[in-house]
Amino acid sequence: IGQEKFHKSQHWGYCNNVAMLVGEDKLGIGGEPLPGQKLKPKYSVFPEGLGSDAPAWIAFDKQVLSFDAYFEEEVPDKNQELYRIRHCKIYFYLEDDTIQVIEPQVKNSGITQGTIVRRHRIPLPPPQEDQFYTIDHFNINIEVILYARKYKIVDCDQFTKNFLRKMGVRLNPPAGCPDDPYTKERQKILDNMKPLRPYERIDTLKQFLEHDGHVLRFFCVWDDPESMFHDPRELVLHYYLSDDTIDIKEIVPVNSGRDAFPLFLRRDKLPKYAPTGLYQPGTITSRTVLNVFGKLVGNRDRYILDNRKTGAVHQEFYRDSDLKIGAVINVWGRKVILCDCDEFTKEYYRTKYGIEDFTPVAYKAPPPPKPEKKIPPYTGFGSEEDSLCSCMGLILKPPRKDFKKFVEKDRCGMESNILRFLAKLVTDSPIDKDRKFIISYFLSDDTIAVFEHIQRNTGILGGKFLERGRIKKPGQELFKSEPSEYFQAQNLFVGARVCFHGHNFLLVDADEYTFNYMEKHANEFSMADIGAILKKLKDIAEPRSWEIRQMFAATDPEHTKVVDYDSFRGLIVGITDGAFSEHEIMTLGRYYSVKDEYEVDRHFLLAVAQEQLKKNSFENFEQLSAVFIYNDREKCGVLPHETCRTICKSFKLPLADDDLQALLTMFEDDHKQVEYKKFVDGLNWRENQIPAFQTIIVPLKNEDDWSRQPPSLPVKEIKYLTFLEDLFGKEE
Repeated sequence: IGQEKFHKSQHWGYCNNVAMLVGEDKLGIGGEPLPGQKLKPKYSVFPEGLGSDAPAWIAFDKQVLSFDAYFEEEVPDKNQELYRIRHCKIYFYLEDDTIQVIEPQVKNSGITQGTIVRRHRIPLPPPQEDQFYTIDHFNINIEVILYARKYKIVDCDQFTKNFLRKMGVRLNPPAGCPDDPYTKERQKILDNMKPLRPYERIDTLKQFLEHDGHVLRFFCVWDDPESMFHDPRELVLHYYLSDDTIDIKEIVPVNSGRDAFPLFLRRDKLPKYAPTGLYQPGTITSRTVLNVFGKLVGNRDRYILDNRKTGAVHQEFYRDSDLKIGAVINVWGRKVILCDCDEFTKEYYRTKYGIEDFTPVAYKAPPPPKPEKKIPPYTGFGSEEDSLCSCMGLILKPPRKDFKKFVEKDRCGMESNILRFLAKLVTDSPIDKDRKFIISYFLSDDTIAVFEHIQRNTGILGGKFLERGRIKKPGQELFKSEPSEYFQAQNLFVGARVCFHGHNFLLVDADEYTFNYMEKHANEFSMADIGAILKKLKDIAEPRSWEIRQMFAATDPEHTKVVDYDSFRGLIVGITDGAFSEHEIMTLGRYYSVKDEYEVDRHFLLAVAQEQLKKNSFENFEQLSAVFIYNDREKCGVLPHETCRTICKSFKLPLADDDLQALLTMFEDDHKQVEYKKFVDGLNWRENQIPAFQTIIVPLKNEDDWSRQPPSLPVKEIKYLTFLEDLFGKEE
């Protein structure tokens, strides 16, 4: 259970003729008790190893024993009472054996109540004042003395009973708590007293607390017969469930000629009128008062409250049960029809009264259709969007741009979001046939720019051919009300014919970024959607599947399972009879092509890595080599691949992860171990600088690098067997 705590009193002793403060329980020489010395037990009645080893302030944290008690207090200065019984609570805190006494406050007692004894350890009464109260001193139906005041413990709560039983304490039966004689006498006097004016309690608090903020809303109409045009007046009725009051607001239409008042009817209870008409003020009151003596006793009146309500005028008011859709209520002589209500009101009546029919009452004709706004034709000044904004309001505002699209499709890092196509003029002129153009489509704002490739000795000045801007589709009327159609990204693909301001272009190729972007966003570009292309081709070639298989087999007499791209293109054109565009055929070829694997030159990779290290001023090659040697515990000159990669990452080498992996792979031996000394020497651009780059030799797509980007790898061979399986299924 825990180690008991005891107060150790102090006294003065002498050691070598020097006065010292020593404890009363200090043993003598050799650990023997002194004559007459009484030693206190170190542990409680429980064995030392029984229970938890946790200290008391942890084991009994926030555990309090609560006892009900009272004490008698003498009252020598009053004749009405000789003594007073005061009830209190005794709290015993198990964590530190502290005690607190609190007296609950009694209304109008006239006594300062609350904390009687603050929380602290309380000593036992004399002659044991050197010890403190512990849990062993408490039980039911016993008396405890706290600072010379005797408290009678009469009962305790259930937690305290259970705890004391677990401690082995046999609980006494609870005792009765006596009543205070003066308080009992005062209560008897108050019970026998009858007020001179009986008070009638009208309790509306419960209704207010349950329905505060709950308001039923009805949409009403009042057909005013005295108005000039007999137009209905639209009203909104609010029924407040907290006090059964009603207010009505009028919906004043715009330009109706009526003054807008805050309320049509202020908030109050709405009466149901009797046939007699209006009552005079003061006729209807909540209480009835009777004059007992009248004028009989010296013109002195005496009034009492009439509980029987003799002669009281009872008036009925509208309640929530009287309000429903289609009902007609009397609002001070005006017949108001309830036509509809809101969702909260419907749910209230559905729950309380079980009403399910909330069909609204049609009280006004449907609004006429809004006249179609006619936009005047384009004047030719400025852009069409700018001219359209001048028709939308008196204050001119510039046309709004699609800022979200601009942010998403603007250049970001290596993503240019520009589609570039190689084009040529569609013309019979021998001079213009060889001219090459680069059409750039900017996805951020749907603008197009055209540049002409500079060719020597042609007599044509190249460069910018068409300023960047949005281009209208041909064949549209200039001065019209409808907005013009502009070229979109979906209108540009390889094989498309476009007309830019009277110049006809044929798109013959695109760069690698354009192909990749269109294939990545295949849901926007149907010409690059391999699924849609295969479905379209299957619909055309399904009846001739056997013949098409034979045609592809005849193209591959050596059974290599591949055909060259030109043969594949010729077969697709023959099968579709010109129904496929060049871009769709190229998409098929790219999807089923045999990817050529080019061996990366070791010299070239080292040159690129040295260039990156040189640009970032990395020169810690000696430290890098020292770390490699430190991690090489066996001093064999090699380390695992991942270990070398981790060391390079710790030095923050300015190399891409793919390049670093390729470089480490190049310096691996037969056992897949990296020779780190050769690796560091290869990267050291100070001592082993590579003088020139050795580029990868790749056959170009075209004679000229028209895209100003590294050319994409050409499609040479097609895996036609995989293509036929996806198109027709596996051959049986």
